[in-house]
Amino acid sequence: MALRPAEGAARAGVDARSAAPEHDGLENIQQKKIFKEDMEKTQQSEEPCAADSVDSLMAEMPFVDTDIEDEHAMHATSELSIKKKRKRTTGREIEEGTERKKKKNKQYQPNYFISLPITNPKITGSIQAVQDAIVQKDQRLSKAMVRSGSLHVTMFVMHLSSEEEISIAVGALSDSKVFVDDLLKGKRVDLSFQGIDHFRNQVGFVNLAENDHTALLKEIAETMKKIFQEKGIMAGEERAFKPHLTFMKLSKSTELRKQVKKIDSSLYEDFKNHYFGDEILHRFDLCSMLKKKQPNGYYYCESSIVFGESHEADLVKEALRRETQALLPRLNQIKELLTSPEIRTKISKELFEDRHNSNSKWKSCIDSESPNA
Repeated sequence: MALRPAEGAARAGVDARSAAPEHDGLENIQQKKIFKEDMEKTQQSEEPCAADSVDSLMAEMPFVDTDIEDEHAMHATSELSIKKKRKRTTGREIEEGTERKKKKNKQYQPNYFISLPITNPKITGSIQAVQDAIVQKDQRLSKAMVRSGSLHVTMFVMHLSSEEEISIAVGALSDSKVFVDDLLKGKRVDLSFQGIDHFRNQVGFVNLAENDHTALLKEIAETMKKIFQEKGIMAGEERAFKPHLTFMKLSKSTELRKQVKKIDSSLYEDFKNHYFGDEILHRFDLCSMLKKKQPNGYYYCESSIVFGESHEADLVKEALRRETQALLPRLNQIKELLTSPEIRTKISKELFEDRHNSNSKWKSCIDSESPNA
């Protein structure tokens, strides 16, 4: 049946009103969907930027000049093979393993560590020889070398966020002495350093030879770490403790890192199995990665513990023995000179002349004081 114009307009109005709610509902759903997609894109684009900003700031921090943090990160990466799952979000792949790692680094940034200082001149001298040999082959790597005063073995790292936590850590170190002394049972621990290895060709280090004393050092590290953790200190890492002595790392210079991507292992091939010497375990230090180093190059030390009642006497004896050994070549040289007839004649003549001159002066003084003078 045909409708009049007025009725057609009314019917059209009714149809439009009945369709309006349905149309508005579709528009709301589409707007919410678009808003949700925009939010996901924003989060994906913002998160890497924030991480990059943190990384760039960390590169400018003072502790990039140390040999602690980078070697720990690289060691963990070299030991743990993480299978990274990927998920697709709006056409982009996100590595879940990388995101977790960045989040962990934000929460736990080590700034202190327990150090076993290396003081044996034989070890430091041998390392200096290796460093010199490497630099002769590649001058650029001079910026990667660790100063002899900074040489140490890191027992474990920790994060201390306040003076109160530093004080707690000092107390934990002091408490550790009783337990470490109990483990040592008065025994002298000689740590043998032999051979050179690397972490991903970024860090060069001297190996600690595996023996009973090395096993004892690992037990000490684990015991100390638990003591710190029981006091609420964020100490240690999940990975196994591998004691080593770092002497070279690319991260000491951001400029160097741009020039050299990897350290060529052939540069230290001649020292691959070299024996560097033994270090007597005698001290542990609580050191800062951020505070200014001491004049000798060693880290700022908050507190220390020393082992063995007779350790100071042993150090004196060892120092005297080394000094004597250093003087022996010179003494032998003097002895050889004295056995030469020419030298002995010359010495006798000089002694005779000195005595004669002395007697003449003495006689002259007496004569000048006589009444007849």
